[in-house]
Amino acid sequence: MKHDKLSLIGVRILELRKAKKMSLRELAKRSNLSAGLLSKIENFRTVPSLSVLIEIANSLEVDVSVLVKNINGETAAPYLLVRAGEGRPETRDDSKGLLYRYLLSQDLANYSLRVNEVIINPNTYRKPLSTNALELIYVLEGTVQYGFKEGEVAVSPGDTLYFDGLLAHSVRNTSDQPARLFKVYLLRHTD
Repeated sequence: MKHDKLSLIGVRILELRKAKKMSLRELAKRSNLSAGLLSKIENFRTVPSLSVLIEIANSLEVDVSVLVKNINGETAAPYLLVRAGEGRPETRDDSKGLLYRYLLSQDLANYSLRVNEVIINPNTYRKPLSTNALELIYVLEGTVQYGFKEGEVAVSPGDTLYFDGLLAHSVRNTSDQPARLFKVYLLRHTD
C-alpha cells in the first residue's frame, strides 16, 4: 500500500522532534526555518523541499534517509489494517477544538468516490472477487473475515481495513448476527 508522502514526512518529523524533547521553536532556531513552515509540515499542510528536508534532518541530528525511509509506504501485506483504538491522535495547532485521529492516507488522482453501508448477513460467504477500486472498510457492528491470498484477516467494530481491490478478496460472516460496514470505494477511471 502506498500512503501519501505529505503525512508520512510530517509524522516522522514530529515524532523525531518529540523524541528529542525539542520544541517547534527550538527546531526552527536550529534549522533557520520559520516555526510556521515547520508547523505546516508537521500538520500536513505542505511538503518540504529537499533543501528544507536536509535542514530539518541536520537539526534533528539524523540522516535524511531516516525522514524518507520507506516513504512509499510499502508494507509486507497487500493491505493496511488499523485496529480499533490504534489510530494515532493528531494535534493540529491550526485546528483548535477539533479532534483528529489519523487512520490512513493515500495519494489520489483519477478516481471516483463511492460510499456504501454494507450489511453482511449471518453465516454468509462471498467467494473471492476483485474490483477496479481501492477499498476502505470501517466496521460498525459485528465481525467479518476478509480473505486474501495470504490468508484471512478478521475485522471487528472500530477496525479499519484498506486494500487494493484488484487483489481477489473474499468476505465471510460466520456469526449468527449481521455485520455492518462503512465502505469507501475509490474507483479507478478507465479509458
